[in-house]
Amino acid sequence: MLKIAYDQIFKHPLKRDHRFPMEKYDLIPEQLIQEKTCNENNFFKPKNLKDLDVLLTHQKSYYERFSSLSLTIKETRPIGFPMSEELIIREKKIAQGTIECSSFAIKYGISMNIAGGTHHAFYDKGEAFCMLNDQAIAANYLLYNKSVKKILIIDLDVHQGNGTASIFKKNPNVFTLSFHGEKNYPFRKENSDLDLGLDDNTNDDYYLKKLKVILPKVIDDFQPEFIFYLAGVDVLENDKLGRLSMTINGCLRRDQYVLETCKKNKIPVQVSMGGGYSINIRDIIEAHSNTFRLAQEIYF
Repeated sequence: MLKIAYDQIFKHPLKRDHRFPMEKYDLIPEQLIQEKTCNENNFFKPKNLKDLDVLLTHQKSYYERFSSLSLTIKETRPIGFPMSEELIIREKKIAQGTIECSSFAIKYGISMNIAGGTHHAFYDKGEAFCMLNDQAIAANYLLYNKSVKKILIIDLDVHQGNGTASIFKKNPNVFTLSFHGEKNYPFRKENSDLDLGLDDNTNDDYYLKKLKVILPKVIDDFQPEFIFYLAGVDVLENDKLGRLSMTINGCLRRDQYVLETCKKNKIPVQVSMGGGYSINIRDIIEAHSNTFRLAQEIYF
């Protein structure tokens, strides 16, 4: 069964912020249930995040300041919005959702988080609307509990996962792969294990051609036992923050290739949704919903 982390708190802290379509976190489940791609049993509400699980990834003093609303102005400015108790609860629920998803992925082959993909959170700081790095936390959770030995993080959000790259830069058990806009944020990139910086206006054909060459080679060479996939749809041509020129169909084919590759290689995969800021909310919902439709089609 496809298990999907979802909690209404995913939406709330930014619901009045015109820059971000936070309503997508409620509209995606509604769409999936309405069209009968999923039903209520597919969704689960994450439990409370344990501090010890976070501290496998994040600095204790940073995490304590974050949890107690004690971050300085200098620390909160790069994050991009005011801190609040609700925001802290949201961030912790998202991270716990990805931890639980990783266990479901081992059981069922795949699992998904309606939110997540907070890949700009570093060991000791947050930035760009990311405070706790959900997939990094879940990856370290799996390694610490000896559930798997080698993990591949496939980050196809349009923005480089600089926080994720930094966290795992000295960890030989985690391979970070990032496709991103070369001239897009972050303007000072970290070094992933493999980075592909894409020119502005990169189209479907070029993107997919590169993906189909690079991903199989990485899997063959690294031999991961688990994959985290960040399936951002901010690669779309009408995305306000993207700068690439991919179509909804191209984004679908991207996700199809990644999921089919994971299934063919019998590697469990956890999927977090990442960014999506198109000028048309319908495009965001359709592109994200395609990822869930593919998961059901390919795995179940």
